[in-house]
Amino acid sequence: MAAWMDSLRTGTWLTRERMRLVVLSLLAAAILGAVYLIATSNGLNDRLGRPLGTDFSSFYAAGTLVADGRPAAAYDHAAHFGREKAIFGPATQFYTFQYPPLFLLVADLLARMPYALALAAWLGATLALYLWAIRAILVIPRQAGSALSAEPRSLFRGGIRSLWLLLALAFPAVFVNLGHGQNGFLTAGVFGLALAMLERRPVAAGILFGLLAYKPQFGLMIPLVLLATGQWRAIVAAALTVALFVGVTLAAFGVAPWQAFFASLPFTRVVLLEQGDVGWHKIQSVFSWVRMWGGPVPLAYFVQGALTIAVAATLVWLWRSSARYSMKAAALLIGTLLATPFSLDYDLMLLAPAIAFLAADGCANGFASWEKTMLAMLWIAPLVTRSVAHALLIPLAVPAMLITFILVMTRISAANAPTTRLQEPELLVE
Repeated sequence: MAAWMDSLRTGTWLTRERMRLVVLSLLAAAILGAVYLIATSNGLNDRLGRPLGTDFSSFYAAGTLVADGRPAAAYDHAAHFGREKAIFGPATQFYTFQYPPLFLLVADLLARMPYALALAAWLGATLALYLWAIRAILVIPRQAGSALSAEPRSLFRGGIRSLWLLLALAFPAVFVNLGHGQNGFLTAGVFGLALAMLERRPVAAGILFGLLAYKPQFGLMIPLVLLATGQWRAIVAAALTVALFVGVTLAAFGVAPWQAFFASLPFTRVVLLEQGDVGWHKIQSVFSWVRMWGGPVPLAYFVQGALTIAVAATLVWLWRSSARYSMKAAALLIGTLLATPFSLDYDLMLLAPAIAFLAADGCANGFASWEKTMLAMLWIAPLVTRSVAHALLIPLAVPAMLITFILVMTRISAANAPTTRLQEPELLVE
């Protein structure tokens, strides 16, 4: 038992061979599942009558309404459901469209293609963006100091390259996002790339942060850390980006879609969040955890609010500290997920850039005790979190993120203590 615990503490169990076996097994299972799904499909629907890409059907239906000159109808549930049934058949279930009119620009573009081509183009393009972001993050400094003063050293070399890319592709949230045709790749790619650019190219990072306005629930922590660190160029660029795209939507669609969007927010809050119509097992938040255990809505808001305030205060302190940038970036990504009550399992794609930042930091500066095991736990969590929530009423990703967030803070404290030694710097995969 002692040897087993020591292996978990040091991470010696996390060998390259074991990682490769797990990654290739998951990828093989995913490919077989995709082949079976397509082979047993009937037109645009799978064998159970659901649209291929499930949630993507709502994007596409909204885009066709835009093409018809009725963008506000995307938020009219009867009109939107009617369009979904017209496309996918009268037996299809209702998939809501909950995004600000900014996302109608994307939906309109996608709806100009046949459905299957639009789904493939959407997933392919956003997956490429996600992989680009992971690659940008995994360029680590030679020294432990500021990334600005250190010459970059890429982890993408030799045999390491294929394993890092396989780890990114086999991250279990990737399969969740693929199955739903959702926007997790886009969110992780834009957020991760923005953080990878922030120190060297703050204007470009600000533009990317502005693009995240299509997921407003993930915009709670970003302004706080940018204001706390005086990233004024990024702030201005983000604000101008949001203003520009709002102006474009107003010019293209008029004010009606914005009015319809704001009118639809009570439905999103009450039915999807508070009543859990989307499925408690899919929502990965403290709010859903309280509601899953039968807690009343006010208690769920209180617990979620307390956690959000604690995360915000911690992030402001951390980003104003002398901690390494990679630790700050990882904490912001994890904190963003913890701070919102409405985060679904495909949104756990944001954990991928967080893991990449932590892994890159460990490669450059050494890994603390338990850190490699923590990264493995965070990586595998999206694979089982929905099934565990079904069986045990525990949204497993939430405690995994809380533990990781706390261990990141512990590592920062350990790094600042003169008597504390981390493990020697090494590549996570040797």
